[in-house]
Amino acid sequence: MILPSMTKNGAILTLFALLTTGAVAIVQQFTADSIAEQERKQLSTQLQEVLDPTFYDNILYNDCALINEPLLAKTPQIVYRARKNGEPVALVMRHVTPKGYSGDIELLTAVFANGDIAGVRVTKHEETPGLGDKIEIKKSPWITVFNDKTVLGENDERWAVKKDGGSFDQFTGATITPRAVVGSVKHAVLFSQTQFDAVFNASNACKVGES
Repeated sequence: MILPSMTKNGAILTLFALLTTGAVAIVQQFTADSIAEQERKQLSTQLQEVLDPTFYDNILYNDCALINEPLLAKTPQIVYRARKNGEPVALVMRHVTPKGYSGDIELLTAVFANGDIAGVRVTKHEETPGLGDKIEIKKSPWITVFNDKTVLGENDERWAVKKDGGSFDQFTGATITPRAVVGSVKHAVLFSQTQFDAVFNASNACKVGES
């Protein structure tokens, strides 16, 4: 009598496990689509913050290349390609500087074909609240100072904080953070100026068709 009882209990447990696993899989399937959609919306919002949608007519998050440039980040980063009527307009680059006061600062920078900056935003950081966090657009308009600027070569002395002889304001009590951001944006602009055509000719690294 013990063996049939054990067999029955084992079968019940197996059935319960299968039902639970199936339920979890179904929930994951439904939530995965929702999560992916939210991620696309967040990405689209970020891209529009640095590059006005009137400048392009392609689906920006579906048109990108993967670049490996040590001056922009330690790991390969995605670059989004803006086009209007099929013609290249701008690059929107993700880049990371490890020189923040509290570690990595992640940025998104859009640069037009002529080398002018369309916009810059910090997407992630761990800088000190009330000091270094002024690089956030929600905390201060400081990040908008890059709009319409360009870089006149590697030795452009303007591209430094005023404390270092440049033209960018630092924050009271916090120089390291803006210094890191200025340097990283400068590298992003220089990369765009020298690699603009190459990036547009690179194969697509996005999941085309998602919308």
